[in-house]
Amino acid sequence: MSRGRNHGELGQRIDYVFKVVLIGDSAVGKSQLLARFARNEFNLDSKATIGVEFQTRTLNIDKRTVKAQIWDTAGQERYRAVTSAYYRGAVGAMLVYDITKRQSFGHVVRWLEELRGHADNNIVIMLIGNKSDLGTLRAVPTEDAKEFAERENLFFMETSALEAVNVESAFTTVLTEIYRIVSKKNLVANEESDSSGSSSLLKGTKIIVPGQEPPPASKATCCMSS
Repeated sequence: MSRGRNHGELGQRIDYVFKVVLIGDSAVGKSQLLARFARNEFNLDSKATIGVEFQTRTLNIDKRTVKAQIWDTAGQERYRAVTSAYYRGAVGAMLVYDITKRQSFGHVVRWLEELRGHADNNIVIMLIGNKSDLGTLRAVPTEDAKEFAERENLFFMETSALEAVNVESAFTTVLTEIYRIVSKKNLVANEESDSSGSSSLLKGTKIIVPGQEPPPASKATCCMSS
């Protein structure tokens, strides 16, 4: 995550850049969720993602301009070598399963373990049950996922990338929560700098996500992405 005097399209000032990763089994609809959120598109002929790709979308949160950098990767095991680089700097994650494939929900535990093993402790996580338009084929009861999310302290929504149901809401909920955490930490930092007579933190400098200061020796300290 970064903050500063960055500029986006047409010279627009960007106050924050938040990196959010999409994780989950192959074919659960991660790329379709990304396409729907970033470009409001849905491709019926979508191919499996190869390697890693990301798209961006700029939105306003509390009168601040936030650039969401959403990363998508293949769910297949043979691409897991990208893991550490993929998670580095992420402040949010969308953990996706297919409501018609019980196995994809069963694998959520493994994905969550991997995420928590590589990402910052305070990463904001949204559990997403995708393909809610296929309700007649449902294999994962909403209540099962809701209970899991509550137990693991995750946000939870069911979405349909096809019908554009809850996709916008899921992403904006995560981004707004990230903003809330970062701005709250920034306020505390500013108050501390005021009391010490230093104004170095008031000039749009890099903000450390809560939980990363002071960084433990065994944890990655990188929190910047552009």
